[in-house]
Amino acid sequence: MLNELYQKLEDRWIEMVKIRRYLHQHPELSFQEKNTAAYIADYYEKIGVPVKEEVGGNGIVARIEGALPGKTVALRADFDALPIQDEKEVEYRSTVPGVMHACGHDGHTATLLVLGKTLHEMRDKLAGTIVLIHQHAEEYAPGGAKPMIEAGCLDGVDVVFGTHLWAGEPLGKILYRSGPVMAAADRFEIVIKGSGGHGAQPHKTKDSIVIGAQVVSQLQQIVSRRVNPIDPAVVTVGSFMADNAFNVIADTAKLTGTVRTFNPEVRDFIEEEIEQILKGACLSARCEYEYVYDRGYPAVVNHREETTFLIKSVETVDEVHKVEEIDMQMGGEDFSYYLERVKGTFFFTGAKPDGVDVAYPHHHPRFDINEKALLIAAKSLASAAIKYQERFSVTGTFTK
Repeated sequence: MLNELYQKLEDRWIEMVKIRRYLHQHPELSFQEKNTAAYIADYYEKIGVPVKEEVGGNGIVARIEGALPGKTVALRADFDALPIQDEKEVEYRSTVPGVMHACGHDGHTATLLVLGKTLHEMRDKLAGTIVLIHQHAEEYAPGGAKPMIEAGCLDGVDVVFGTHLWAGEPLGKILYRSGPVMAAADRFEIVIKGSGGHGAQPHKTKDSIVIGAQVVSQLQQIVSRRVNPIDPAVVTVGSFMADNAFNVIADTAKLTGTVRTFNPEVRDFIEEEIEQILKGACLSARCEYEYVYDRGYPAVVNHREETTFLIKSVETVDEVHKVEEIDMQMGGEDFSYYLERVKGTFFFTGAKPDGVDVAYPHHHPRFDINEKALLIAAKSLASAAIKYQERFSVTGTFTK
């Protein structure tokens, strides 16, 4: 069955590309993906696949019931875009000002749609059930995964697989990691409340910018001097705002940033340590502060057995030339919530565009992918789904 499925996917690669380009031209931001969700639901309804809409928000869930008994395998793709102006000079550039697919979610969606269509056509030969999870709002916490799970998208699911098109890695490469693979991603906001005044009379003020600068400097010491070096962690101040005239000392300064960790104890420690630094700086300056720490997605932790299974499965994909273990990534992903509920693994599919030495990174205004990677992603997810069923079939030939 798998070889026949691969051939059908090859024949439909052009369809994947057309879908991806349509979605690329019509992106929607997180929690606003009404048209994209309708497009996905309509695609399945036209081919007779049962679909549930508005799952946990704008999420879509389709189910393909095989004719043979088996397990329930979930495959997930996200479909939200980013608030970035598309600067690519291509025919399929975004038509929505200030919004673009700068992370490959359009490709994820095209891949899963065509794979779902093909599996549906072959359902008489299919064992078990395939659940196709089209998730909204991956890019912006609290994300779409958690409410979709709470709405039942994983009910009865035995295993979940997901992939991310990875533009920085060559076509034909699959990257994996067992255990922690992507970091917990948190956000903090600090407001320092000083006392402004004339720039020529600083002694009569409490300079919020100077205090904020001290805080920024001391925050750099959390990871370098207070966290065990064997525990990966990042503390980044992404914005520092105290807009004012050139000769005025600002009343307030606002800092925002992100914290990335894998160890839950380190996560707790950094949250507390930021406030201790802030408290000390403001106490010495006799000013006040506000501090908000928002916990985002937990770390993505792949299950060992399912990751080993995935590595073996993709060996049947001719277009996969290299399967390589990846270092832990400090980026975040709400696929973590699926893996907290059921076993599974999240992997990366190389999608570096042709003819470039270094691809534009994800979230860049000129970001793009190699569309040949859509086929590799589809085949890799197909191999995981089908071979997982074979693994539990009496007649299956696949072994771990």
